[in-house]
Amino acid sequence: MLGRTKFYIIYNFFKYIFLTLFLFVGLIWISQILRIIELQYSITSQIIDVAFTTLYALPSFINPLVPFLVLVGSLILNYKIRSNNEIIILKQYLSLKEIKFIFYAFMILLFLFFFLNNEFFSTKFYEKYKIKELEIRNNLKLGTPSQNEFHIDDIVSIFFEKKENGIFYDVEAIIYNENQFIKSNSVELELSKLDFNLVFNEGERLILNKNEKSKTVFDRFIYTLDHKKSERLYMDKDHFNTIELIKKEEKSFIFHGHNKIVQYFFLILAGLISLKIIFFYEIKKNSTIKKTSIFVIILNTQILNSYFLYLLNNSNFFSLHYYYVANFILLILAYYISHRILK
Repeated sequence: MLGRTKFYIIYNFFKYIFLTLFLFVGLIWISQILRIIELQYSITSQIIDVAFTTLYALPSFINPLVPFLVLVGSLILNYKIRSNNEIIILKQYLSLKEIKFIFYAFMILLFLFFFLNNEFFSTKFYEKYKIKELEIRNNLKLGTPSQNEFHIDDIVSIFFEKKENGIFYDVEAIIYNENQFIKSNSVELELSKLDFNLVFNEGERLILNKNEKSKTVFDRFIYTLDHKKSERLYMDKDHFNTIELIKKEEKSFIFHGHNKIVQYFFLILAGLISLKIIFFYEIKKNSTIKKTSIFVIILNTQILNSYFLYLLNNSNFFSLHYYYVANFILLILAYYISHRILK
């Protein structure tokens, strides 16, 4: 019976955490899709690629949410077991020692999830996300083919019979500003540094302008789209795990790595408060203010931590030592105030 009771609490706690997580992550997913898709682009043919690509970004958004999700899960579980009077039965079977066991088991599982996502999954998937996002943004800049026609602003029009793996076949093209007419077996888009190139293979080129009138046969002809610049991939902080960040030479990366360490202690704070909520806090009719206060405290703790990080990056007087001391004092105060509220 005791083993089933422990499993019941841990299972339901994580169930409510993950249900809330899926809700928040779903909203983030939609926001990321909208962020990539800009209104000036035609996106109907790219929407599926965008939707799947943004899935890679979701792990990097999970960890900042985890402490808040832990609190939400604990409040839901508290409401469930108290509304059904299950808390009375649970307290009959659970001693303080058993409650500590549940807490340790919960924290180990939560830390394992937090650590794996923070140090491995989020960085690996974020790199894939940025590469795919870059490809999509560059494609959206050029536009999308429709009905065997591909128009890149008023620069080039390409008419083709079929398209396979990004290559257009049986092509006829018009380059407007140079009065060039091209017929070739195929054409493909390639990136060269910051430029987009159209690479035509095996064809003929007719030029009719005031400077030149000619017809040539070519095996390979490259036309650079001078007015279309591609976006480049830059390695930002989310590409690296904690150890990699601390080993970087750039200070902002190093400090971000130390901030990730502080987030582990922030998770402990959320875990301690959730333990108090589940087993020792009786939700009353007028408890909305108390519940809101807890979230405000946690939110303000994170905001102040962000401010400390800002000082660390921009002030010569606020050292890394001060950053850790300030955060530990902040975490202790946050726990003390939360403990007083939940009495």
